[in-house]
Amino acid sequence: MQLHLIRHGQTDWNEERRVQGQSESRLTELGIQQAQQLGAKLRHLKFDQVYCSSSLRTRQTAEHVFSHTDHAVEFMDELREIHLGPWEGNLYDDVESSYPDSLNHFWNEPQLFNVSGAETFYDLQQRAVSTIEKIATEQPRKQIAIISHGALIKSVLCHFENLSIEQLWAPPNMHNCAHSIIEFETVGIRRITQYADRPFSEVRPDSNMQSTHPDPPAG
Repeated sequence: MQLHLIRHGQTDWNEERRVQGQSESRLTELGIQQAQQLGAKLRHLKFDQVYCSSSLRTRQTAEHVFSHTDHAVEFMDELREIHLGPWEGNLYDDVESSYPDSLNHFWNEPQLFNVSGAETFYDLQQRAVSTIEKIATEQPRKQIAIISHGALIKSVLCHFENLSIEQLWAPPNMHNCAHSIIEFETVGIRRITQYADRPFSEVRPDSNMQSTHPDPPAG
């Protein structure tokens, strides 16, 4: 299976620096343009199946990325962003005032992030990788697109790079409408070939770009 991971376009809450999580926000005009531009770049590819987070911003992104096709899109709650509970809908500046240590953990020590009512990054990664491995089992030797979210996609790439959650936010940045590709080869062999629009060989020049993961991550 060749898996294409796509982050949604810019949203109004991205502009406002407001915590999104699983709450709903809408694409801005720029976000729509980003999705349309990516759609033009992907026009030559034929996808066997498109999966999409059930969030509004990802559904809007899918609509514009795949406007040139009549391909059905399957919406999945399992592909939604990390659930951030009491933070959602608040400005990051306000979260910093109320939860300074936790916000520092979120961005700088993700392995320590643990807020009551929210998912941890370990929770997110297990949910994301388990879902993707299930898709890989059901869609062998197919070309698949997934429209999802920045932290979720980062957690998946982190897993297949054999990096710890501590290194979740390692560059490059997962910008709006970033496009990454993972090749699923023989059982348990996964190879990242593109990371946020860049060849993986440029992102990690010392990596062999291959990892072995017979099972989803624990915890």
